[in-house]
Amino acid sequence: MTIYAKMLSMIDALKNWFLQEKRDFPWRNNPTPYEVWISEVMLQQTQASVVVGYFHRWMKKFPTLSALARASQDEVMKAWEGLGYYSRARNLHAAAQLMQGKVPTERTQLEQLPGFGPYTVGAVLSFAHHQKAAAVDANVKRVISRLYASEEDITGKTESLLPEKQPWVVMEALIELGALVCQKKPRCHECPLQKECRAFKQGITDLFPSKKKMAPITKLERRVAVIGSRGAYLVRQEEVGKVMGGLFLFPYVEKKDDWDFPLEMKFITHLPPIEHGFTRYRAILFPEVWQAKNQQEVEGHRWVSKLEIKDLPFASGHRQILQKVLHASTAH
Repeated sequence: MTIYAKMLSMIDALKNWFLQEKRDFPWRNNPTPYEVWISEVMLQQTQASVVVGYFHRWMKKFPTLSALARASQDEVMKAWEGLGYYSRARNLHAAAQLMQGKVPTERTQLEQLPGFGPYTVGAVLSFAHHQKAAAVDANVKRVISRLYASEEDITGKTESLLPEKQPWVVMEALIELGALVCQKKPRCHECPLQKECRAFKQGITDLFPSKKKMAPITKLERRVAVIGSRGAYLVRQEEVGKVMGGLFLFPYVEKKDDWDFPLEMKFITHLPPIEHGFTRYRAILFPEVWQAKNQQEVEGHRWVSKLEIKDLPFASGHRQILQKVLHASTAH
């Protein structure tokens, strides 16, 4: 069998497998380019099963590209709340405002938009506009590096597998194969590409892709002050550019530090500690509930009513604290 014939056979096997085994997701049912773009950004670093609920809620709130462009940043951040990597939400909003109601079809145009790295560009060109384009994520990298027993030019090797006819189907099949079969611990006996996989033949699938050294996790311990006064709470919004940029937080200090507020406050109670992770940090929050005598101004902070605070986008750990506080106040 010639190399070309082998390639065709491999592509056919992959397509047949995909059409039988692919999972049913809302962004696979005749999606608009806008829906493809949103789903692909959500799927980065998040399991598809988790994304489904977020995707439905997002599309209900921002059904069109124009609706997203008109929204406020706080509304966008609130809709993204819980997905993490909040710079992606800010980039979605900024890009929507630049697109003028239509997702571009040209690579050069997409590459100039905020948040459009190589994967997102490839995914939009492939799945939204049905062009022959490689969308290389971690799943595809596993499949291709094992298939060729090499990590060189993954994008080029991926493109070489895409046929002229319906290339987007094969591209999505490669992603699905990596997600369901060619996982970190591969299930080679289920793989439609097993016969051609060089790493499998050589018994070295565990060597690909090579394992990168993980950045060390920094542990943090923080006291968080939930300060209430006349039905409002003191909060601040993290400035854009920082890890929690655009998100709201209760005031906090490191556990060993004392509070330094120009407020007359009375301590009420401690809440159970809360753990949460973000980027390379693992934080333990120790919430304290305080009552302020009045709503005196505090630099960099603002007082927000109990009604308004529910609609603000909070960092995950602080959101858990807010939910406990609101639940307790409702119970009473």
